[in-house]
Amino acid sequence: MLEKNYIFFPEKEVTANPNDYSLDFEDIYFTTIDGVNLHGWFVPGESNITWLWFHGNAGNIGHRLDNLNMLREKLSVNIFIFDYRGYGHSEGEVSEEGIYLDAEAALAYLRSRPDVDRGKVVFFGRSLGCAVAVDLASRRRPYALILESPFTSISDMAQRTVPALPIGTLITTKFDSVSKISSISVPLLVLHGDRDAVVPIELAQQLYEEANEPKKFYTIHGASHNDTYIAGGAEYFSTLRQFITELGEKAN
Repeated sequence: MLEKNYIFFPEKEVTANPNDYSLDFEDIYFTTIDGVNLHGWFVPGESNITWLWFHGNAGNIGHRLDNLNMLREKLSVNIFIFDYRGYGHSEGEVSEEGIYLDAEAALAYLRSRPDVDRGKVVFFGRSLGCAVAVDLASRRRPYALILESPFTSISDMAQRTVPALPIGTLITTKFDSVSKISSISVPLLVLHGDRDAVVPIELAQQLYEEANEPKKFYTIHGASHNDTYIAGGAEYFSTLRQFITELGEKAN
């Protein structure tokens, strides 16, 4: 019960879809290795790069539409965003190990599509989704890894947010990215708002320090936890676009 009250905040009702932003999309249902049916959206772009999006701990994919629309407009990549088990139209009950299985299934689905370049799937994590992206990247090599508002581990988060309570010792969920990041050797971009009151930027910096080159840290000035793409403005999208462009240059 403590995990659910402290970590996971899923919402089942999906009140909007990409049609509301005049975006072409496919409603996707796929199944995990343990038999859980998951739901997501595939939004085609004009690039051979596909963006596999791992969202944060609250709401569902319907709450990411404004961000999704802007990413599609500014970067022109294919985007696949899905809900973890227990979120939105996805079945099941959320857990750390379950989410890792969901990530595996999402990647397997993407790589099964004939219109997706298997070698050019970028893992994009936001907040809790960063831990999911890091875990998957430690086992399945992506084209690149982008972490926005990441943290080192749940234990570190607990110590920072409620230092007076021993929450970190009471929960079994770890999301221990800092122990996995050094096993990843792909281009890495870390972005974090300097006014983030949910995840201290120091935790993102600690995670970044443990990561391998090539890597870049971009501070989103004036951004808190949930408005990164808004507060960051044109420079935010320019940073993402430059990172993606440089991937192609390094591959040639």
